[in-house]
Amino acid sequence: MKTALLLTGLALAGLSANAFASNNCTVKIAGNDAMQYDIKTATVSASCPTITIELTHTGQMPITAMGHNVVIAQTPVYQAVANDGLKAGAAANYVPKGDARVIAATSLVGGGQKTKTTFPGSKLKAGGDYSFFCTFPGHAALMHGKLVVVK
Repeated sequence: MKTALLLTGLALAGLSANAFASNNCTVKIAGNDAMQYDIKTATVSASCPTITIELTHTGQMPITAMGHNVVIAQTPVYQAVANDGLKAGAAANYVPKGDARVIAATSLVGGGQKTKTTFPGSKLKAGGDYSFFCTFPGHAALMHGKLVVVK
């Protein structure tokens, strides 16, 4: 009897976790002065009409020394997008203008600032291989994570 109750409880917990994930249309990320995001994985639903990425820079350093952004791209191209961002420069938030590989990108922020971007959920496919990362020079090596897309 105890085993049946335990299994039922675990099954219900799993269902409620999936229910939460299927309605998750906003990702909140914080970046600090140590070149770190506070999360390594984020989950969103492909069924969201729009997805919002909210970035808070919890550090104190200025944008010119320790700027952060969040860029979303397919994982196999994230490093190339970050490298090409260097050529785009600070005026372009270190994101190549019109780059079809970029699914979404926030603006660059410095310590104490916040930014966000919204994009159509239809740009992501459930089960796809996506990453989020910072394109400020030298940051993508440490500031990157996995974007998990569920149905």
